[in-house]
Amino acid sequence: MRTLLLSIAVLAALGGSVGVARASGPVFTVLPSTPATSTFASAETPNSGALVLPPAYLAPRDSAGLSFPALHVLWQRAGATYGIPWQVLAAINKVESNFGRNMGPSSAGAIGWMQFMPSTWQRWGMDADADGVSDPWSPHDAILAAARYLAAAGGHADLSRAIFAYNHAQWYVDEILGLARLYGQNGVDVAFTYDRLQVNLQAAERTIARQNRVVVRATLEERRLARRTQAMYAKAAGAPLLTDRLALQKTAFEVDSRRAAAAGSVAAAKRKLKAAEAALEKARSSSWTSSFAPGGASLLAAPLYQGDYVFPVGGGPSVVSVGHDHHDYPAADIAAPEGAPLYALTDGFVVDAWPMPNGNCGIGLTMRAAVDGREWTYCHMSYEEPGIQPGVAVSAGQPVGLVGQTGHATGPHLHLQLQPASSYPQVESWFQAFAGSAFRWQDAPTMDAGPVFAVIDGPSSAPSDDPSVIAFTVERP
Repeated sequence: MRTLLLSIAVLAALGGSVGVARASGPVFTVLPSTPATSTFASAETPNSGALVLPPAYLAPRDSAGLSFPALHVLWQRAGATYGIPWQVLAAINKVESNFGRNMGPSSAGAIGWMQFMPSTWQRWGMDADADGVSDPWSPHDAILAAARYLAAAGGHADLSRAIFAYNHAQWYVDEILGLARLYGQNGVDVAFTYDRLQVNLQAAERTIARQNRVVVRATLEERRLARRTQAMYAKAAGAPLLTDRLALQKTAFEVDSRRAAAAGSVAAAKRKLKAAEAALEKARSSSWTSSFAPGGASLLAAPLYQGDYVFPVGGGPSVVSVGHDHHDYPAADIAAPEGAPLYALTDGFVVDAWPMPNGNCGIGLTMRAAVDGREWTYCHMSYEEPGIQPGVAVSAGQPVGLVGQTGHATGPHLHLQLQPASSYPQVESWFQAFAGSAFRWQDAPTMDAGPVFAVIDGPSSAPSDDPSVIAFTVERP
């Protein structure tokens, strides 16, 4: 038996701090649920020959999924075999494929349950379930292969370095270890609890975004028909001949009937939107307490705070990204999934708001910050919270809407700019302070936030009551 100590580095943040909860007692414990076997491929050397792969293995494939207890068994089995904490494997499984729900291929070409690049799979893939093929789309093969790869990358001695080898980004290391720590503190049940909270929350947000599109389309159609009806009646009133006037009035009546039907569609769509809003509020209430746990904020897309500011888009660096430049004037196009939550970036009040698409901006708002009086405009939203109206006060982190692509937009994102657009939001110190925790840079490496866990082999020199040191035990056969 070998005891490893993980030290948490306390990070100072610009303009404020992001809280890091401390815990005592074991965080990671790897216990084999089934006896480990020596027949699994070695982590010391990569595969020496070509693997037997399934037909067309690079093509997208659906997954029937696995029950959470079955996944837990696989994580434990893989961790015990290769000496990697199961919580780390669970976190990678969550971030990479959302427990098999999104297996790619990714934009980079990664595939399967643990998102291996094909070339990496050729070197480290394996046939863990003994069915004769090494299949990255198989949870058994992929999870064992991920543990093998992490062990080969030095995971026994330095988890951070091994995870960095899996995905060369410090934000990724931080996110994986944060999730692993969350799972380690609370056991496997918390992984499944958070997953269910996230699924419910995202489903409610996406339903709102979709239903609001229906409301917008129906409303615009009803308004178009109302304008046409008014114009037709005005034309009929000015017709000099009775026969012309009667014909125009008949056409106007027919158009007005269509307008009335469209108004009925608007009312029905709004009723459905109201029900979706109630479902979203319920999902938010259910996840509110859990969103404060370290590691849980990104999963639940909760607001992240730095001093007086909140990053305006929720979801974390695995799904939120931004470039340093805008295509034609100072602004930030913050890419995020459709329906991701948007927050007031600081305390202030709403100067203007438009819940229906307006020109190139689409659905959006302008708010004035209390801290310095500057005005910020949000564009391309799919939905704006009903309470966001001119003159209303907002607090930092208050939900203001959802990410979309209304107006002149290619792909879902938040267009954020100062009003007038005098400088780039990306140069603001508060904005840059969120790099690696709330978003990743698209066009440059995201700056290292520093180590989260350092692994020490053997007894620690830190006092046993030091809250910044957490011990865990790896049991090997």
